[in-house]
Amino acid sequence: MVEFINGAVDPETQARGDQLFGQIFFTPEGYADPIPFYRSFLTEVPVHVSGFGGAILSRYDDSRALLRDPRFGNGEAGPGSGFASDNSEAVAYRREMFEKRKDTRPQSMLGLDPPDHTRQRSLVSRAFTPRTVEKLRPRIAELADDCLNDLAEAGTGDAMQLLAMPLPVAVISEMLGVPHSDWPTIRDQVTDLVASLEPSASLEELKKAEEASSVLWQYFTDLVEKRRRDPQDDLLSGLIAAADGEDKLTNNEILATAQLLFAAGAETTTNLIGNGLHQLLNHPEQLERLFAQPELVPSLIEEILRYDSPVQLDGRACLEPAEIAGLKFDVGDRVLTLLGAANHDPAKFDRPDEFDIGRYHGPDGAEPVMSFGSGIHYCLGANLAKVEGQEVFAGLLRRFSNISDGGDRVYRNRLVLRGLETCPITVSV
Repeated sequence: MVEFINGAVDPETQARGDQLFGQIFFTPEGYADPIPFYRSFLTEVPVHVSGFGGAILSRYDDSRALLRDPRFGNGEAGPGSGFASDNSEAVAYRREMFEKRKDTRPQSMLGLDPPDHTRQRSLVSRAFTPRTVEKLRPRIAELADDCLNDLAEAGTGDAMQLLAMPLPVAVISEMLGVPHSDWPTIRDQVTDLVASLEPSASLEELKKAEEASSVLWQYFTDLVEKRRRDPQDDLLSGLIAAADGEDKLTNNEILATAQLLFAAGAETTTNLIGNGLHQLLNHPEQLERLFAQPELVPSLIEEILRYDSPVQLDGRACLEPAEIAGLKFDVGDRVLTLLGAANHDPAKFDRPDEFDIGRYHGPDGAEPVMSFGSGIHYCLGANLAKVEGQEVFAGLLRRFSNISDGGDRVYRNRLVLRGLETCPITVSV
C-alpha cells in the first residue's frame, strides 16, 4: 500500500486528486483540453495517493526519477493494468484476456522487465538509431509529398485522413515490409487495438481491441512465415535474422515486436501531426511565424510534443521496496506518471501553458520533453517520429502559401494516446 513517508493521506486532498484524475481521463472537458486540469494537479496534488489504490505523479522531476528507477518496472501485471481495486466488468475482462493469452501471445518488450526487455531491445534498437533513421529521411520526404499531393488536389479535407494517418502508416509499413495493399486494413485494426490503453475504455471497446489483436497476430504470423521462406530487405526479415551471438528472438517475440512497432509507429506519429496542426490553427500568430521562419520546424516538433503530447500517461509497478517523491512503496504497488502534466511543469518550463514554436530553437533550448518517457523504456521510435513530423510540416510550408481552419476539429475520447478524430483544413498554393 502506497504511503506518504511523513504523515497520513489527507482525505480531502485525496478526494480532490481523484476528482481531477477523473476529470482528465473520463470527461469531455478533459479530452478537449487537459491543460487546466494538469495545472490544478501540479498546484494542488503534485504527489497523489489515490483512494482507488496506487499513486499519481505529475511533476517533471518526480516522473523522470520514477521512470528511470530500476526498482520500478512492469511487474507481473504488465503495463496499463491500472488500479487493482476497480472491479468493473471492463477491468475483469482485461485481466481475463491477459491471463488467457500470456502464454500463447506474450507481451512485447514494452511490457517486460530486464533481463528479457534488455535482450529484446538490444536486438531491435539498431533499426532506430539516429543514423539509421536519418538515412530514411529522403524516402520519408517522398512519402510525405505523396500525401501532400492528395491534399493539394483536394484543396480542403480532413488532414487526419489525407495526411496524419497515411504517412506514418506508409513509413512503418515500408520499414516492416507490410504490402501496400494491406495498409488500410492494418491501420484500422491498430486504431481499435490501442483503445485498450485507455483507463476509460468500455467493455465494448476492449472486446474490439482483443479482436483486433487477434487479427494482427494472425496477420503477422502469416507475414513472418512468408519472410522466412523469402527474406526481403525489410525490418521484419531483419527481426527474423537478428542475433547477438547465440541470442535470437523467438517466433512469438518477433510477432509481438512486429505488432508493437506497427501500432506505436502509426498511432503516436499520427497524433503528433494532427495535434500539431490543431495547435497551429488555434494559434494563428505561431502559424504566421512558422511561414516566416521555416527553420523553426525542428523546434515546432519539440513544442508540439511538449504542449500537446501524443502520449499523456505512463505507469510502473514497484519491484522492490522503495521510497521516491516523498512516498513509500511496497512490491506490487502501482504508480502513474502524468507525462502531459510534467510537460507543463512551471518548475521546468518558462510560460508552460503558452504554445511557443521557437522554444527549442537555438543552443539554449528548453528542457527535454517527457513525451517519449524516460529510462530503459524510452521510446525506440522517438527519432523516427521527429523526422516524420519535420518532413510533414516542412512540406506543408513548401507546398502551400496558406493553411486555414476547415471546420470543427474534434478530439477522440482518449487521452493516454491523445489525438484528433477529425482535423478539417483548407490549403492554397
